[in-house]
Amino acid sequence: MSQMTEDTGLSSGTSDEQTAYAKALGVRLRAIRTQQGLSLHGVEEKSRGRWKAVVVGSYERGDRAVTVQRLAELADFYGVPVAELLPDGPLPSGAAEPPPRLVIDLEKLQGVPASQGAPLARYAATIQSQRGDYNGRVLSIRQEDLRSLAVIYDASPSALTEQLITWGVLSADARRAFSD
Repeated sequence: MSQMTEDTGLSSGTSDEQTAYAKALGVRLRAIRTQQGLSLHGVEEKSRGRWKAVVVGSYERGDRAVTVQRLAELADFYGVPVAELLPDGPLPSGAAEPPPRLVIDLEKLQGVPASQGAPLARYAATIQSQRGDYNGRVLSIRQEDLRSLAVIYDASPSALTEQLITWGVLSADARRAFSD
């Protein structure tokens, strides 16, 4: 048992904490797999038997400990960074303040001249389509989305943030997201 917990990075904490972490890790593994439209058998087929459906399923249920090596290999198979597979946990004490939520005000975006706001409007429409989210008032985006938009606008993320704040489509609190 000691080797198993060392391999998974769960060597500290109680058995209940380890079980809870394994289940949370399993939830992330399942979410990544289903986002990619794969069934457990689909994983086995796509990996040509490298990843057995029963093993991946047991990882996802938290019934079986996954080593750091196997987790890295799964991340590579899914084409995602290992960090995407790790469950969100409480912030360690002394951790930095989380980044602000980036929320685009879609109603105010409609008031921005099309020559300026069209790229953002198209990007927002694409995200809405992917999410099936058509509330039409606001849209939460990630920092990575803002970085991509900065490339589209040929600006730094902080300069684009300032422009979006000026247009009124982004809260001034968003300044904390980028300090380049």
